[in-house]
Amino acid sequence: MENKKPGVGFGIMLMKGDKILLGKRHDDPEKAQSELDGAGKWTMPGGKLHFQETFEDGAYREVMEETGITINKEELKHISTTNNIVETAHFVTLGFTCGDFIGEAEVREPDEIVEWKWFDLDHLPEPMYFPSKQIIDVFNELK
Repeated sequence: MENKKPGVGFGIMLMKGDKILLGKRHDDPEKAQSELDGAGKWTMPGGKLHFQETFEDGAYREVMEETGITINKEELKHISTTNNIVETAHFVTLGFTCGDFIGEAEVREPDEIVEWKWFDLDHLPEPMYFPSKQIIDVFNELK
């Protein structure tokens, strides 16, 4: 544990009016691919920053890989930075919003995310992945 270092991840709030796109992570923790206890929880598109990748390029890549949606990187807005620590992992999570994109959400990684759905911000599903919930909470505070 002493040589471990924090990772950098991000979540992207894709917005369509007052609706947000969320994906249901696989119930099997091995397939959900989350070091922050995400199995069976609803999450926004996102993932880990790659070496020498800009935040915008990482967000674009993750949204495309997970959903098939193409975001407009120019409209990506950084709204939060959180320090997410659990017993086995540590991530600095960057939260972004984006309302300018092309395409419809498809399940592109069925072993990780089993479905994508649009939800009203006032009626979010449970259980929520806590880093995604933190980003949504900051968004609601900024409104």
